[in-house]
Amino acid sequence: MTQFYPFAQKDQYGWATVTEVRRDLGVFVDIGLNDKDVVVSLDDLPLEKDQWPKKDDRLLVRLETDDKERIWAKMAEEDVFEQLAANFPAHLENKNMSGTVYRNYEVGSFVITDQYYLAFVHKSEMFRPLRLGQKIKARVIGVSQYGRLNLSVLPRGFEEIDDDAQMILVSLRREATKTLPFYDKSDAQEIKNHFGISKSAFKRALGHLLKNKLITEDKDAGTISLVEKDESDTDDEG
Repeated sequence: MTQFYPFAQKDQYGWATVTEVRRDLGVFVDIGLNDKDVVVSLDDLPLEKDQWPKKDDRLLVRLETDDKERIWAKMAEEDVFEQLAANFPAHLENKNMSGTVYRNYEVGSFVITDQYYLAFVHKSEMFRPLRLGQKIKARVIGVSQYGRLNLSVLPRGFEEIDDDAQMILVSLRREATKTLPFYDKSDAQEIKNHFGISKSAFKRALGHLLKNKLITEDKDAGTISLVEKDESDTDDEG
């Protein structure tokens, strides 16, 4: 049986808070020692550095000493989370949950909630990839065949918008600046060329996105921009 403690020890897992990120080394974590933080090696972190933890994120780790007597923090594997997992009750759909991302894959992210329920966020249910150790707020949208909660970090109004609005959001997300040179007074032919929809459909879609606070519109600049709401700020209603 895996042992779990407030702070990590050798062969005992505990939550550790990230204190510093070093791209050439890994991330330093606070394991409860007064005078020393411990490193999670970059070899144990994602190849994509934008998915690395940031300061104040948290990781479930244990301590390990190498052959040079150096102490490292080693992240928990999947079987550890399965041992820690609690059974979740029925009828959680549409309820809000807070949790921590503990593993990332191409298709999405694995999360352990504050109640120690195992959960999964599919990539279609997030605006951008989640990072390891990130604290998120999400809502339950179902239960997977593997016995995990399926979560979404998209705003509650997102599922109510139509296909045209979702297509505009996808276009915005692909832009490095999250901004496009279009607004409700843009030329109809330019709208058609870029989005493949009529100006009236475009304006209707903009209305839905603005109402749900998913974009902003700058009429002076003639642009629309994605509202980059952090997944940790998902509302708590419900």
